Amino acid sequence: MNDPSHHPAHEPGVVAAAVYASGKRLQDIDIDAAGAFAAQPGNVVWIGLHEPSLALLARVQRQFGLHPLAIEDAGKAHQYPKLEQYGDGLFIVARTAQMENGRIAFGETHLFVGKGYVLSIRHGASRSYAQVRERCEAAPHGLSEGEDYIVYAILDFIVDDYFPVLATINSEVEAIEDAILEHTPGRAQIDRLYTLRRDLLRLGNAVAPLVDVCQRLEHTQVMAIDPAMQPHFRDVTDHIRRVRESIDTLREVLAFAFEASLMNGQMQQTEIARRLAAWAAILAVPTAIAGIYGMNFEHMPELKWRFGYFYILGAITGTCAFLYWRFRRNGWL
Repeated sequence: MNDPSHHPAHEPGVVAAAVYASGKRLQDIDIDAAGAFAAQPGNVVWIGLHEPSLALLARVQRQFGLHPLAIEDAGKAHQYPKLEQYGDGLFIVARTAQMENGRIAFGETHLFVGKGYVLSIRHGASRSYAQVRERCEAAPHGLSEGEDYIVYAILDFIVDDYFPVLATINSEVEAIEDAILEHTPGRAQIDRLYTLRRDLLRLGNAVAPLVDVCQRLEHTQVMAIDPAMQPHFRDVTDHIRRVRESIDTLREVLAFAFEASLMNGQMQQTEIARRLAAWAAILAVPTAIAGIYGMNFEHMPELKWRFGYFYILGAITGTCAFLYWRFRRNGWL
């Protein structure tokens, strides 16, 4: 049994490093011995790193003979999702996503795949691939497929993690829709609609290139993929398409919610304008009558009426009451 103090996972940046054969885990290994284990027929070395240092990447590069350009990319986050082939090895970049404080936080996973080894490097927001390793080890028949199965398992895990993000956003969008239909949204809700649309656009840009990556793996346009594994990559491709459809649907719903909020605001403004117009019409009656009798002409015949004051008040009150009744009946008040 290995000494725990020398367990590779205790090294900064190293999450796990083990060698497998025939679908079974043989032992944990040190980074500096990984190349020798990978060179043995039937062995597959699987190393997981999390935000490794440049020195650690240089050690891994020496063990597997990785291309310097790929190593340079792996040391930096914010890479575009892609699949590149360097000799007999592959370099895959995939974007990960998680909800953090109401926003979509993005991370990256870089995969180096070659004969006898798989190297996964995580940057930023992403869940540990310990669950992926446990599932693979619990399915020795699949793990016996070697590097292909490990790559499939990691990509499938990344894509499956998109669905909880979309479910969370969908729940919030439904709540915003209900609030918009009930009352005019405030500035905070409008800002939230913009934020969600922006995050979904970024998620769509992260997801779309994975379709091409999985299709290339599925159709063996790169290094040889076991024909038995091709349906697995096809399944991942189908999941990615579902994610893209869900993103497009949510963006359309958000666009509708934004338009509904504008329409709701316009309707409220129209309602207020109608009420003001109705009251202005009612108040125009006493204003007009008072204006006429305020002209102070000497020979106005009504000025000498004994009960003229009460007649005028009655006329004003009756006319205003009639107008109020009509506006109320028409829904303006």
